[in-house]
Amino acid sequence: MGEVLKPAELIDRLASLRGQSAIVTTNGCFDILHVGHLRYLQACKEPGETLVVLVNSDASVRRLKGPQRPIVNESDRAELIAGLGCVDYVVLFEEDTPEPLLKQIQPNYHAKGAQYTPENLPEMDTLRRIGAAVRFVPMIENRSTTNVIDTILARAAAAPALPST
Repeated sequence: MGEVLKPAELIDRLASLRGQSAIVTTNGCFDILHVGHLRYLQACKEPGETLVVLVNSDASVRRLKGPQRPIVNESDRAELIAGLGCVDYVVLFEEDTPEPLLKQIQPNYHAKGAQYTPENLPEMDTLRRIGAAVRFVPMIENRSTTNVIDTILARAAAAPALPST
């Protein structure tokens, strides 16, 4: 089971692993955890031995996804991600991109979903500067938080009204 750490705690923990274990980072909102997230994180860990997941804070998610998100608060999202067997460490970050943390962590690898390319990945320049290899992981079709939300909304709209009491 992984641990949710503050950035300074993570940097201290990783210092003892350098040279002994490849460090893999990935980042995301991970709102409404689903099997697509699990399979994605399992694939992220494949090239290395230590997986660090950088999770957007609630404020960061709102800036990226809009005022109705996240559905699940940041501490719950971090704890759920840390509970997955493939995850070693989780850190919350406030910025819109994980670049400040990536500069501190200096991972061997950084994984992102294959919807990104080197041309549209916001942190690509930072990853090149720190020498991290980038791995684009195929996404699981029809497995996304947006799909989950859309399904809930569609089913709610189609459901008969509950009798009033």
